[in-house]
Amino acid sequence: MVITIARQFGSGGRKIGKKLADRLGISFYDKKLITLAAKESGMDPEIIKTIDEKATNSLLYSLSIGAAATLDTVFRIEPQLPMNDKLFLTQHDIIKKISADPCVIVGRCSDYILRDRTDCIKLFIYADMENRIQYATKVYNVPKEKVRSVINKTDKTRANYYNYYADGTWGDPNNYDLCINSGKLGTDGSVELIISYLRQRGMVREYGQQLHLS
Repeated sequence: MVITIARQFGSGGRKIGKKLADRLGISFYDKKLITLAAKESGMDPEIIKTIDEKATNSLLYSLSIGAAATLDTVFRIEPQLPMNDKLFLTQHDIIKKISADPCVIVGRCSDYILRDRTDCIKLFIYADMENRIQYATKVYNVPKEKVRSVINKTDKTRANYYNYYADGTWGDPNNYDLCINSGKLGTDGSVELIISYLRQRGMVREYGQQLHLS
């Protein structure tokens, strides 16, 4: 079983994913993917951080390769790729490898990359703007006067990344198995809802206080 998490900025998706992975006793991948990508590609980790989950800025290049369905083939035969595209391909391969074992993966089009897996649970975490403002200022120390702008820009960047590399629309409920309003449930409530969903799907069982994958 693999659980992928797409999330709005400030919704607490990463925190939910980490706590969920801990409850299930499986691996968690978010920023760790940057370290793995740097090791795999030889790219500078600091450079990866600046382009992580960002689509290439080359409009002409985008037009030249056409639809998302052709990305994998074209990327692998084109010798001069934008750094963003090289990173996407590297993370694509890493996600395929790490998903051989049960894990939780945050972002990076992981739901799309693993779309053919019948044991892949695709989640989208969202919240109302006021909750996201509070979370972003408290957890990420975003200045209050800039927080709304940062939230909107980050969401736009994530949407552009997903819509560019994947065959679908970021945040579209049709792409996910479960969409959760973390502003209503909080971190713990969101985790419990996900676990309840996994029980209903027959993917986890509970023995005493311990959860076990089916």
